Amino acid sequence: MDTRLYIWVNGLTRATPWAHTVLTAYAVWAGLVLLAGMLVGGWAWGRRQPDAPRRFATVLLTGVGVVVAVGLNKAVITKLFDRPRPCTTVHHALSLVPCTPDNAFPSDHALLAGAFAAGLLLLNRALGTVAAVAAVYVAFGRVYIGMHHPGDVAAGLVLGAVITVVVVLALRGVATRLAEALNRTAIGPVIAAREGHGIPAADAVPVAERRALPPPSRETEGGRMPRRSAARRH
Repeated sequence: MDTRLYIWVNGLTRATPWAHTVLTAYAVWAGLVLLAGMLVGGWAWGRRQPDAPRRFATVLLTGVGVVVAVGLNKAVITKLFDRPRPCTTVHHALSLVPCTPDNAFPSDHALLAGAFAAGLLLLNRALGTVAAVAAVYVAFGRVYIGMHHPGDVAAGLVLGAVITVVVVLALRGVATRLAEALNRTAIGPVIAAREGHGIPAADAVPVAERRALPPPSRETEGGRMPRRSAARRH
């Protein structure tokens, strides 16, 4: 079944030479650059949210999850399987990039794409949904250019996503507390946006501290005395 799907996609590759340049670039490097750029955009968006330290922790741990996923795949997972690339085994298969004889299962590119997409889903659902679509296109592109069976990329997407979700959910509490502490230091603007001349934005103050603050009195609210009180003083 996997080989039949590969052959069908390879036939599509032969029938669409006009798409070769764009899809090859996307499958080899552009798709991952796009996903990394979306993570940077998620960090910029998260700096302006009420829970900015938590968002920062999610972005940071997504990066950690990506690195852990690649490391585990190279050191452990890929050594458990011996599956050559289909461009070396399927007769007359068309490969749009040089076909290497290394192990194809699971796909590194798909694993990276799945890791990015999972982290972005935990950061923001809308951004993560777009990232998930972009990740699926990366996986499809790896089959389209002839380098992987569909099963290789499907496994990569799932493994990358699972590893990143585990990393983020396991460490986000600790990372958030650390980010809240660092937010009060000179590197605070990296974690949460500031208003005015270096004054922390109200949204950047931890929720627990905001709840502890007393409500403003009627006489000082807005920084002005009520007119009636001011008139009596005269």
